[in-house]
Amino acid sequence: MALVPLKRRRRAPSPSNGPPGAGRFPTVVLCLVEKRMGASRRAFLTQLARAKGFRVDGAYSAAVTHVVSEQNSGDEVARWLEQQREECGAGGDPALLDISWFTESMGAGRPVEIESRHRLRVTTLAPLGQQMAPYACQRRTPLLHSNQLLTEALETLAEEAGFSGSEGRSLAFTRAASVLKALPGRLSALKELGPLPGIGEHSRRVIQDVLEDGVSVEVERVKLSERYRTMKLFTKIFGVGVRTASRWYQEGLRTLGDLQERNTKLTRQQQAGLRHYEDLNTPVERGEAESIGQMVQQAVQRFLPGASVTLAGGFRRGKPHGHDVDLLLTHPEAGREAGLLTRVVSWLDSQGLILYQHSQENSFTLHEGPEAPGGRDVLDRFESTSSASSGALPAMRGGWS
Repeated sequence: MALVPLKRRRRAPSPSNGPPGAGRFPTVVLCLVEKRMGASRRAFLTQLARAKGFRVDGAYSAAVTHVVSEQNSGDEVARWLEQQREECGAGGDPALLDISWFTESMGAGRPVEIESRHRLRVTTLAPLGQQMAPYACQRRTPLLHSNQLLTEALETLAEEAGFSGSEGRSLAFTRAASVLKALPGRLSALKELGPLPGIGEHSRRVIQDVLEDGVSVEVERVKLSERYRTMKLFTKIFGVGVRTASRWYQEGLRTLGDLQERNTKLTRQQQAGLRHYEDLNTPVERGEAESIGQMVQQAVQRFLPGASVTLAGGFRRGKPHGHDVDLLLTHPEAGREAGLLTRVVSWLDSQGLILYQHSQENSFTLHEGPEAPGGRDVLDRFESTSSASSGALPAMRGGWS
């Protein structure tokens, strides 16, 4: 009996990122939306259209004139289009079309005239401000957002206000920046904010300047200010706050070299902060944070097997880098963790890994009612330590309990 090889089905090729040529209709550039259409069907339709002489781009670009979708609403395709524009930075105003236009065009062998029945209906979206939840606690806090230039400008003013001792102004700018971070899209006009709370008149003026000119004259003036740059430099020294930095500025100090040359009186942590300035101001990468967690875990197991060390803070929220590392020490049996933190910190110190540490004893007691004694947050009453470290621990701050 002769063996007859099975005939294998040819797979439809995936659409390429670019068209093979201009096609027979140079004024028509198609882009097929894969959502609900599927990759295989999209590849087949792309091949069919190109065989008919149409140009089909594998990805959206500014050259696309017709966006074709199947089983998607107009609002869904409009959101998809906005996302593509943000990712590729391309503009354009393509027609949003149902698959019926594509089918008729393939049958006719040319682009048929677009009629109202072919167009996808897009509901007029409410201004960005009206799409926001009314309360800050209901808003998302994304790691990445679409209004980076605006928030950087406001955060610069917030920082400058803090250096000047104006906590109210600093809070106002910070609140406005947090609102912009939570917007569901890129702000293109001030009117899109509407009467959104949390953004005052001063912040709105700054936003308007950046939207119109790309920069704010006020913000640029602050960045060039000698006082702002000096305060920013000094407050980055470990153990130096706004008051100390302001006093040094009034004394005529401007650089790190000035602090050393004039033999400025420094605390122990400030001495370590000045000596290791560059190291302590280098952001901690996620891989380093995880290594720190593993090192502390090994130290914890020396004294209390079964205890766990959990990465907390910004890294737990998904940040790729940060200025400190928060760790939470726990044990399944309540009370077993008593005294653990002191032993772990002492051991790390004996290994030459800690430059400075400050600890707070456990003041939490069981009680009736939802609030801790004294009205403080329950978590703030557990044993904790703040540390600056060197060597294998580039910039550790332990938020431990």
